[in-house]
Amino acid sequence: MDATQTDHREHRPSRIALVGAPVEVGAGHRGAVMGPAALRTAGLLPSLRGLGFEVEDQGDLAPRPLPELQETPQMRFLPEIAGWARVLSDRAYALMNEGVLPIFLGGDHSLSMGSVNGVLRHSREAGRELFVLWLDAHSDFNTPETTPSGNMHGMSAALLCGEPGLDDVFGPEPRERLDPQNLTIFGARSIDREERALLRRRGVEVFDMRLVDEYGVSVLMRRIIDKVAARNGVLHVSLDVDFLEPAIAPGVGTTVPGGATYREAHLIMEMLHDSGLVGSLDVVELNPFLDDRGKSALLLVDLVSSLFGRQIIDRAGALERASSLSL
Repeated sequence: MDATQTDHREHRPSRIALVGAPVEVGAGHRGAVMGPAALRTAGLLPSLRGLGFEVEDQGDLAPRPLPELQETPQMRFLPEIAGWARVLSDRAYALMNEGVLPIFLGGDHSLSMGSVNGVLRHSREAGRELFVLWLDAHSDFNTPETTPSGNMHGMSAALLCGEPGLDDVFGPEPRERLDPQNLTIFGARSIDREERALLRRRGVEVFDMRLVDEYGVSVLMRRIIDKVAARNGVLHVSLDVDFLEPAIAPGVGTTVPGGATYREAHLIMEMLHDSGLVGSLDVVELNPFLDDRGKSALLLVDLVSSLFGRQIIDRAGALERASSLSL
């Protein structure tokens, strides 16, 4: 680390809250409602406690009833999604204000509408710019006008960036807008045509798997980390199971071949930990009904543990020893 750089790890919260969001109506397949329970069963809480964090499992939230809203073919299950978003936003905002790092356990990716909105509210008041790393096979940047399915988990990032047609999700309640240029979609390999055009117009940074193959994970991640650090920002990570190669993480409703490998995914998490910039996390789209003996849940627990500091060896000592080797 350069002498002029800040070690953000010194300011990372020592307390973590696990918050379950068993929402599945945003997706096209049933089963994500079991995701939070599977992550708990796979040992997420003891793993984080073993890394020295004070961890509280706050159980599962329930959506706020909003009978005044009506769904449409372009926004399926809108009342339920809006109910989840408002509750999640309030919980994220409250936890961040308490100095607690929240981990939201999903549940489909529509939960990020609420979690990230709450984090945005806190970041604005704290005077720190929020950046979002969207680890996903999809960009989730459809709108009610462009969606081919009406499934709202495919509109999460678009809502966060203030795209029109989604105002009813928060209605009169506090809503923040993420600068589209502060969103990075990483690992994409399935983007609808109209989504692609909208992403380009908004200036969203998209690192698809072609770029990952060409430049490698470390180069692209260093670019993201340096951008956030240079602006004294804070990073929210939204990890979708389908970011990973389906062979290593089959427990997801919408699999797309060609995802991140085991080592690529761990390298991302290790670099994020080293940066000290991560202030909140979503783990979404885990569908235990489609999993293979808990394979995906166990891998996700390992990845989250890497994000929070699990290492094979002392990294600093290893780098020092490696630099002394002569080839």
